[in-house]
Formats: sequence, C-alpha cells, structure tokens
Amino acid sequence: MSLEGVLVHMKVLLVDDEKLALHSFNRLLKDYNDIDIVAMTQDPREALILAEHGAIDVVFLDIEMPEMNGMVLAEKLMEIKPELRIVFVTAYNEYAIQAFEVNALDYLLKPVQRNRLAVTIQRLHKQFLSVTEDNKTPQYVLCCMQSLYLRDDQNQVQSFQWRTLKAQELFAYLLHYRGQTVQKDSILEVLWFDSDLEKASNLLHTTMYQVRRTLKRLNVDIQIKYIDNGYRLEIGTVSLDMDQWEQALVESLPVRTDTIDRHHRLFAQYNGDYLEAYDYIWAESERERLRALWLILAKQLAQYHVQTGQLLEAFHFYVIALERFPFNEEIAWEAMKLQAELGNTYEVKKLFDKLCENLSNELGIVPNANIQQWYDQLIMRT
Repeated sequence: MSLEGVLVHMKVLLVDDEKLALHSFNRLLKDYNDIDIVAMTQDPREALILAEHGAIDVVFLDIEMPEMNGMVLAEKLMEIKPELRIVFVTAYNEYAIQAFEVNALDYLLKPVQRNRLAVTIQRLHKQFLSVTEDNKTPQYVLCCMQSLYLRDDQNQVQSFQWRTLKAQELFAYLLHYRGQTVQKDSILEVLWFDSDLEKASNLLHTTMYQVRRTLKRLNVDIQIKYIDNGYRLEIGTVSLDMDQWEQALVESLPVRTDTIDRHHRLFAQYNGDYLEAYDYIWAESERERLRALWLILAKQLAQYHVQTGQLLEAFHFYVIALERFPFNEEIAWEAMKLQAELGNTYEVKKLFDKLCENLSNELGIVPNANIQQWYDQLIMRT
C-alpha cells in the first residue's frame, strides 16, 4: 500500500518576452506560500542556463516569443531536466488547443484569471505529492508484435494512450532505431514530408513534447535524448518482446527432441508481425526479416513432426504458415504432399486451387511448373 507524502515546495521559473506580463504573473503567484519564484527572464537562452544550473521544478512559459518559440524552448528544457513540469501561457486560444491537447501538464490563456490559475496550482500539487512505494519503476516489457503496448512484471498490460497518431509513429520510429541517433532532418522527411520546413519543425517539437510526457506519465525507463541535431531513444531497463523472442530462437535452433517444447512455446509466442497494426512503410524491412525467422521456425517444426511420423501435426504448422505467407509456393506444396501421403486428394485439390487463386488475384501468375506437373500426375493417378 502506498503512503501519501508531504507537499514539496515548488521552485518556479517564469519566461515571457514581455516584462509587464512577467511582473503581472509574479504578483498572481505570490498568493501561494508553497511557490518560490527563483527567477524571471525574457531571454530563452538564459532560461536554459537557469534550468541547467539552478534548482527549478516548474516553468511557466510563454509560447509566442520572437527569439525562440515556446514549444522549442520547452523541448530544450526537457532535454536538460526531463522531470520539469511546464505550464504554457499564451494569448492565442487556437494555438493553445492545437499544441497542448497532447498531454501537456496545463496551459493558461492571457490574461490569466485567478480561478483558472488555482486549477493549475492544484494540478501541480498532485504532481508533487511525494510517495514511497508507488514511485518504484516497474520492470516493463515493451511489446511490438502486432501493436505497441507495455506489459509489467505482474503481467499487467498498459496502453500508451497516445493523443495523436503522429506521436505514436514518432515513438515507434525512434524505437525502431533504438540506441541510434536519428537526425532531425530524417525524421521530418519521414513523418512530415508533406509540410514546409518551419511547420514540420514546429510539429516535431510539439509531438516530441507529447511523447516525453506520455513516457513520464507511465513511469517507464525510456528516455529520448537530443544529440548532435538528432534524437536517440534509449530503453534503459525495458525489454522488447521481439528482441527476447529472436534471441531465444537463435539460441535454441535447430529443432530437436530435447528442444521441441521450447520451440512450440516460441511458435505460440509469435502472436503478430512487427508493428503489424500500423501502416508504417519504414518498418517493412524489419517486419519481413522477423517474419522470415518465424517461417524458418514453422518449417523446422513441420519437418520435425514429419520425421517423427506426426503428419497431421506437421500439416498444422504448414497451414498456419500459409495464413501468413499465402503466396509461398514451397509451403503450399509441402502441405499438399502431406495430404497426398495421408490419402486426402480432396484436401490436396483445395490447397492447390487456393494457391492458384492467391497467385492469380494478387500477382497475376500461376504456380511454378514443378508444382503443376506434380499435381497433374497426382490427379491422373486418382
């Protein structure tokens, strides 16, 4: 059971290019005894220095500033100190809705009203309640077979609940290149190829902010670092289901009598292709590589059961393989041979007709000559 802690004194930085706005906001915050305003600045660069070298918990940040957009500054601040709570302040309602309905802690509209500010302060209070046991970071497995979700050490599933599809794709893209620095230009070309450079850059900053907030909310040990004009996702203590599956498979092949149970489990664990639920073209190469590994496992399991005289069990693996690889003539032919050996000519015909239909409809071709000749000879004998 978690224990409620005490309220932490909050150290606040105010950033706004308008001096009058800074002083006005300063007066409003003085009503709160548990808030210490450690600095006010009109210079975004000074804000970065203060965040790096000063004890700051919360930043109230204007959006429309001439030297540096508030969204860009927010991301740089989070890079320096990921645990910062940032509250945006803007005079533009439309911009606020667009930018901060993506899991920001809060936003305030100018002129700031006392009752609305009170709501923000209450939210900050909840964030700063220190707890003991609940602050432990659980050990997560990040699942990317079929779709993205987290599974903790108690086998409980947590979804990311992304606020935008772009946030989901940005996270998936950086995860795809985990441990590597992905240049900002590369991200823009892949995710925002249809936007001009300035708009795409702003969208990237907005979306990156959301991704980081989502990871922070989940208390998961995944960090996104800004390095040399690029981003690198580091998974820390988090494991990936695909990595675990591939490592276990490579270490245990080939299929033998002493490993058959382990390989059956590995076959069952593969419950979907890599990021299968998403239409990400950039993921296709890795998806096909992992599918090819799974196909090797399926074929070896089928061959093992053929060698041990379990033909129906072997056929079972070929059928499942055909569901994933409906145009694979080798698998279809092996399945037909098994049914022929079992004396099921009708099942052979069904398999052959289905293969012809798939190849014709999708690829505009017919089965290769060897399969056609084998099938014709079989039909002539029956």
